[in-house]
Amino acid sequence: MEEELQKILNNITEIDSQTIEFSKKHWLAVTKPLFSLGKLETVITQIAGIRGRDNYSLSKKALVIMCADNGVVAEGVTQSKQHMTAVVSSNFLSGDTSVCYMAKRAGCDIFPVDIGIAEDVPGLTDKTIKIAHGTRNMAKEPAMTREETIRAILLGIEKVKELNEKGYDIIATGEMGIGNTTTSSAVTAVLLNKPVEEVTGRGAGLTSEGLQRKIDVIKKAIETTKPNRNDPIDVLLKVGGLDIAGLAGVFLGGAVYRIPIVIDGFISAISAIAACRICPEARDFILASHVSKEPAARMLLDELQLSPMVTADMCCGEGTGAMTLFPLLDMALDVYQNLATWDNWNGDETYEVLK
Repeated sequence: MEEELQKILNNITEIDSQTIEFSKKHWLAVTKPLFSLGKLETVITQIAGIRGRDNYSLSKKALVIMCADNGVVAEGVTQSKQHMTAVVSSNFLSGDTSVCYMAKRAGCDIFPVDIGIAEDVPGLTDKTIKIAHGTRNMAKEPAMTREETIRAILLGIEKVKELNEKGYDIIATGEMGIGNTTTSSAVTAVLLNKPVEEVTGRGAGLTSEGLQRKIDVIKKAIETTKPNRNDPIDVLLKVGGLDIAGLAGVFLGGAVYRIPIVIDGFISAISAIAACRICPEARDFILASHVSKEPAARMLLDELQLSPMVTADMCCGEGTGAMTLFPLLDMALDVYQNLATWDNWNGDETYEVLK
């Protein structure tokens, strides 16, 4: 299975530098002040390089939400009960969650995936996809086996392949899983070699006492399982989760199938870092949407050398932050593809667009 993953990753090639140069020159030619759209210009050019063409579309948008439970909730690290993972995941199907309303407004289709919910959710659970009914308690033993972790990564890559075949132009990442800020903090502490206290936040509203317990449990998990920082798959299997591993696969899939993948917040950002540690070339296919309010969020984007487009103190998860990027991209692409260029403007309000 590990050989299968490596074979897939060997197909990754760099983004198209010639298209990037053309796109930069086109931005210089459109009839507006130079560089006046800031980061919007940069991201439109990056997507051109990813897609390998200048005249691309962003009309078909997808959000992949990896849903999974985490055995570490048995340690009392969360305010919410584990059952809420199944409840919210079920609501993705009915369209009654925060991200569902935001995605509808952004023109984005939602694809929730039961990669490891403790319960089976009617209409969502596919036994051919689901890897486990939650992970093990990482405070006592590794959360997953190596095989389970690689299966989750491969599932994420396969999901991108499926969406690519359906004609989707861009994919956002989201997650749902009670306890996954605990696993994300653990993976962050190990991969970035940072103190647990520095990368751990209150998640969904922990008290100060609850936060300290969360920190202590993460430290115990790292001491007990001893993840190898130089082996990202080992880190994921010991102190990560199926949702994080699955999202890492989505980021890798973006590089394989040349589709831009959008980071949501803290959890998908550490998934992106895990992907880049597995295959550094994946970084150029990743876009940052916003910077989460979680303590380590800015740190993770800095590690990826990505700058957020939106700063709104959000920490909702599900892909909500990623949805804020899509309208900005639509507006920027309209300017890029439709605004006249100086070479084609005759001064009498007749505009021709460079195609």
